[in-house]
Amino acid sequence: MSGAARRVRDDEPLYVISVAAEMAGMHPQTLRQYDRLGLVSPRRTGGGGRRYSLRDVEQLREVQRLSQEEGVNLVGIKRILELESQVEALRAQLEILIEAQEESGYLPGGRGSSDYLPVPAFHTTALAIYRTRLAT
Repeated sequence: MSGAARRVRDDEPLYVISVAAEMAGMHPQTLRQYDRLGLVSPRRTGGGGRRYSLRDVEQLREVQRLSQEEGVNLVGIKRILELESQVEALRAQLEILIEAQEESGYLPGGRGSSDYLPVPAFHTTALAIYRTRLAT
């Protein structure tokens, strides 16, 4: 085995519940409760053990901050996390659309432009951009 360090992805499940709880400054039972409520759902091993990633630990800290500093209840926190996830997905889709626009050479109102911008397929609901024609 070489001594070279490898870069760890922030979504790689590495930490058992006791280590993740310590990193987040919480009791392991709190992590189990958050998992049951769907606030932070770590990956599972083949035997059913929880494995937390760095991203999960950051999310645990955010849940704690929203609860303790902002006074948001757990139902509200769950909704906030869902909305943040949706925003992140929409931003990723927007980046794909911008790349498709740049690759196609589409310029709104430009010479030779068509009425439709090619829209790549998404795994979720697709967003189509349509440019209306002005009456001449």
